[in-house]
Amino acid sequence: MTSPRHSISVHYARTFLAGLERRGYDCDPILQRAGLHRRLLHNAQVRITPYQLSTLVQEAWRLSDDEFVCLGSRPSRFGIFPLMARQALHGSTLRSVYRRSCHFYNLVSEAVQFRFEEDGDVARLSLTLARPELDPDHTLCEFLLLIWHRFPSWMIGRRIPLRRISFSFSRPGHAAEYRLMFPAPVEYDQACDGFEFSRELLNAPIVQTPSNLRTYMNRAPLDWFSRQAYYPIFTRRVLDQLEQSDSLATATMEEIATAMHTTTRTLRRKLTDEGTSFQDIKDGLRRDTAIHLLSQPSEPVAAIARTLGFSEPSAFTRAFKHWTGVAPSAYRKTAASE
Repeated sequence: MTSPRHSISVHYARTFLAGLERRGYDCDPILQRAGLHRRLLHNAQVRITPYQLSTLVQEAWRLSDDEFVCLGSRPSRFGIFPLMARQALHGSTLRSVYRRSCHFYNLVSEAVQFRFEEDGDVARLSLTLARPELDPDHTLCEFLLLIWHRFPSWMIGRRIPLRRISFSFSRPGHAAEYRLMFPAPVEYDQACDGFEFSRELLNAPIVQTPSNLRTYMNRAPLDWFSRQAYYPIFTRRVLDQLEQSDSLATATMEEIATAMHTTTRTLRRKLTDEGTSFQDIKDGLRRDTAIHLLSQPSEPVAAIARTLGFSEPSAFTRAFKHWTGVAPSAYRKTAASE
């Protein structure tokens, strides 16, 4: 099975729109283009596809002419990031990417101040919002850190392993999303918002070209929301095996353990140490597959149930409602309405 399965908490759709609505913008057309319904926004269990969130953010950029989506003290005009990216491409190493990008935004934006430091064997990127009260759910802060990790990683053609993420705020209710966003331990109530990684990586060469950059920016922000999902090592290996399986529905722990050249007992212990289980991983994958397939209006619910290994649509409905808080038919209906 190879269909996209990664899903994202509806929290981000709700909070991206919150800044626009505080400024008086009508967001219903944005929701319609993203295939979402307003009633879904306030159900914390609902999850959406990367494509839906990407469409929502793209439409928000166009409506507000602000890449900070009205969550900063001043707008960052739509198109500033691609301009910065072209400037960063003129450098030669990861070090130049961070120096150029931080210098660029510190010149053109009063809403956020970036700081890039090298200290011993550590490289550190941090940011300060001029008016953090305009970003009460920390969405802009998280979004900027996500971009400043993923865009430089793309520039050098490999993921930058982070040592830690620090946030100035306390652990939020949506903190479970961070394992999909940031590949590092997260620390709260810190002096600043930022991340650290090995200074050695700063000499990594830029491998992208202007042609690649155009394609990358045309897809933005989709790749930022869908390309990298970070899990502990055995959780990731189980996910990889399940994604390669010809039948996710019937895949067993014994089969996956054999494919990984380990025993079922060892695999169960390793997953327990990582705070999960085989069934949790499989159910999460089935959930995300279901969300993806339900976003395709031509796929009948009964067919989706069969694909995911449910003997009856009613069993699938119960499971989906347990996973997301709404029935699959209701999820599809509300997403497609208006």
